[in-house]
Amino acid sequence: MIWPSTPAFPLQIWPSAASDAAREMDALFLTELAISAFMVLLIFGCIFIFAIKYHRRSPLERPRPIRGGIMLETAWSGIPLLVFLVFFFWGAKIYFANAAPPKDAMQIYVIGKQWMWYVQHPGGQREIDELHVPAGRDVQLILTSQDVIHSFFIPAFRIKKDAVPGMYTTEWFRATAPGSYHLFCAQYCGTSHSHMIGTVYVMKEADYQQWLAGGRGEPMAVAGAKLYQRYGCDNCHGRICPTLNRLYMQQVGLADGRVVRADEAYLRESILDPGAKIVAGYPNLMPSFRGVLSELEVLELIAYVRSLGTPALAGEGAGIGAGQGMGTASGIAAPDAREQQGNQNAYPPDANPHVMQSDRSSEIQKREGGEVRDTQ
Repeated sequence: MIWPSTPAFPLQIWPSAASDAAREMDALFLTELAISAFMVLLIFGCIFIFAIKYHRRSPLERPRPIRGGIMLETAWSGIPLLVFLVFFFWGAKIYFANAAPPKDAMQIYVIGKQWMWYVQHPGGQREIDELHVPAGRDVQLILTSQDVIHSFFIPAFRIKKDAVPGMYTTEWFRATAPGSYHLFCAQYCGTSHSHMIGTVYVMKEADYQQWLAGGRGEPMAVAGAKLYQRYGCDNCHGRICPTLNRLYMQQVGLADGRVVRADEAYLRESILDPGAKIVAGYPNLMPSFRGVLSELEVLELIAYVRSLGTPALAGEGAGIGAGQGMGTASGIAAPDAREQQGNQNAYPPDANPHVMQSDRSSEIQKREGGEVRDTQ
């Protein structure tokens, strides 16, 4: 599928297929292309042949009237319908398979910023415009943007997903062939959009473990725990505010009667806009950290909350925060009467957690000439 690479004509007209999804997508695309080409040749071939065979030979010639045929009309309507249905269900199968990451997929966080990709591994390894992954393992990317909409595109894996400010999007892949592959931003994002490129390195498992061992930085959960302490979050949570133990992916009962799942999007919203979803039975005491925390710091706090466990770790039937004054119905429920009375009389801690600015707020900075430069 690749044009011979010669000095006279080194053009690659078909990207490499380096993931499981790429092969299936290519099979669907090539099947559609082949059938479309066949139909084009068939239609124009029939036009050419019929134009010659049935052209009018004299002004007095009158064609025989054609009454039509039910079988013929049914065939040329039914066969294309069946072909299109095959394409539909084949494409839907690929779409749903790529929309749902495996539960045991390795998660990597990606932040888009004009004009660079910042990659954060849970173990603390950080990369700019590069992504190292092992071959043969499922990898889930959790994407967001710090400024405008970007699009994380790896042609060899046939994946592309927008990184949108204020929300998280995900995509996943399983790389199959070790090597290096191009990474692009496929959404115009400003004057230096064309510079927002990078490289994905697919490595054998042993080489990948060696690369991880040589990385710098502390794990995201550890950094998040330090932020949790730095901003005084422990003064309230587990006391006058809901506990965070086993919160991740738990069902949370809200004051307005709704029940939501505590996934990454919920945790992010609760940090930046805590008044948007108030937990049933608890006062709205938490200040907003919008403009205080960077996107990276928000991800680190989420990683810390995830490290506190999930409902499955509590055992079947055990509620979130068991033994800490929190019910089990619908996940987080209202506290008992005594705790609710205490919550109503409670006040936020005297110290304003916002007065302590993080020294990591400018972690993601503009890059010029391949270097990271402080823009303050």
